[in-house]
Amino acid sequence: MSVPITDKNNIKDKGKRIVGNIIFKRSMLTVFLVLLQFGLMIYVSYSLSQGHRRIAEILYLLSVILVIIIINTNTKEEFKMAWIIPMCVIPVFGVMMFLFVKLNPGSIRLRHTIKKRGRDIIPFMNENKERTDWIARNDEQVGSLVHYLFYTSGFPVYTGTEVSYFPIGEAFFDDIKKTLKKAKHFIFMEYFIVNEGEMWDSVLEILKEKVKEGVEVRFMYDGTCSVMTLPYRYDKTLCEYGIKAKQFSPIVPFISTHQNNRDHRKILVIDGQIAYTGGLNLADEYINKKERFGHWKDTAVRLDGPGVQGFTAMFLHLWNVTEHNPGDLARYIDVPVDSTTAEGYVIPYGDDALNDEDIAENVYMDILNKAHRYVYIMTPYFIVDSEMLSCITFAAKRGIDVRMILPHIPDKKIPFAIARTYYKTLLKAGVKIFEYEPGFVHAKQFVSDDMKACVGSINLDYRSLYHHFECGVFIYNNPVIGDIKKDFLATQKKCICVDENYCDSLNLFGRLIGGLFRIFAPLL
Repeated sequence: MSVPITDKNNIKDKGKRIVGNIIFKRSMLTVFLVLLQFGLMIYVSYSLSQGHRRIAEILYLLSVILVIIIINTNTKEEFKMAWIIPMCVIPVFGVMMFLFVKLNPGSIRLRHTIKKRGRDIIPFMNENKERTDWIARNDEQVGSLVHYLFYTSGFPVYTGTEVSYFPIGEAFFDDIKKTLKKAKHFIFMEYFIVNEGEMWDSVLEILKEKVKEGVEVRFMYDGTCSVMTLPYRYDKTLCEYGIKAKQFSPIVPFISTHQNNRDHRKILVIDGQIAYTGGLNLADEYINKKERFGHWKDTAVRLDGPGVQGFTAMFLHLWNVTEHNPGDLARYIDVPVDSTTAEGYVIPYGDDALNDEDIAENVYMDILNKAHRYVYIMTPYFIVDSEMLSCITFAAKRGIDVRMILPHIPDKKIPFAIARTYYKTLLKAGVKIFEYEPGFVHAKQFVSDDMKACVGSINLDYRSLYHHFECGVFIYNNPVIGDIKKDFLATQKKCICVDENYCDSLNLFGRLIGGLFRIFAPLL
């Protein structure tokens, strides 16, 4: 029986993908070159220390100078220690790594461009003085956070924005498919992980159809996808479909030296009217179509109304980093949006390693410091500095009901081992810890006092708080907060309650590994 031509083409395309992904995939070369780059630095360090005494002596002296400089810098103690230890133990390698990371042209150029494109966005992010004054009069504590987010980072507060909460990836997936099909003008998508499968393939088919209808579609994904999940130049494939696509910071060994600053954000904007954010990427494990680490628990929110403007602006800010001309921003940011009858306030906000503020950490700490009754936290990773740890434990010590849900089945064993090194300190302070027994928690959210919540892409670890590009939404006095709290309590019932006996039963080797890597976690 003959095979239809369309089927033959599908088989041929599938074969090309298999060959591209397995045999000739350029990402394998990228991984090799990254390892080669690291190995070369070790070799050069060893050679200098062994065969070039004068150069080695200079580097030893430089290590002493750098240690003094590091001690006197205005940065967190954990970052200082993570650099000082290798400089004292293996000074030649430590100095080379420090100079490589701190003086690289890639980060300097990216920082400059980020600030430049940020200035393009500022005219559209206007403060509503009447609104902020009302919040300050009725809740001075929230008013101070509103002031901080706008005057340090330009993120305004919005009213009239309806917020919907998705307690599981499947519900999020069903909703975005329906909403994408209704797009009339533009679709903006920005994701950290994209992987071919039912979830992404379904979304891609919708995007192709919308392009044919004349809808402008822009899609940006992080460059690590080309190493881990997608063909190396998959953005070119998407462009062939009429989608404006690009990688953020493709990994290029020996050239790209800002590889630690990944785009970890999850943003979907439709026509400037609807926006989504949360922990969900575009791969089948996020909707439990593929099991990797037991049941995957993830969450997201949808915004309808004026608050969408904040996510539109954030997307365009990062999109335009590689554009010579930012284009007509007003066409997308200043679109007419009807306010809903929803109560409360929302502040979409972002953070990155190249600004001068720890915005994400400060928002989380503000919630903890100003809580009156409870703070409930979901996070897949818990690797924090002493300041955040003290903030959490102090909240518990002053009588706040602080609860944390973390995974029981990890996706990464070393971060999981590091997280468990904090357990006894947290328990001693009165923090209640739960591990999600069915599998892996990937949600990133806070909820407090039935009045405040944060949902977004921001983990409680060094990478999210200091290294990555991140986003989230602060929600105040909105009915959706009840849904977020309800989901936390329902999830808690599926968890193992961690206590001292549980900590003592943990594998000794795992505890040792966690303690060792905790020292260098700020740099990883």
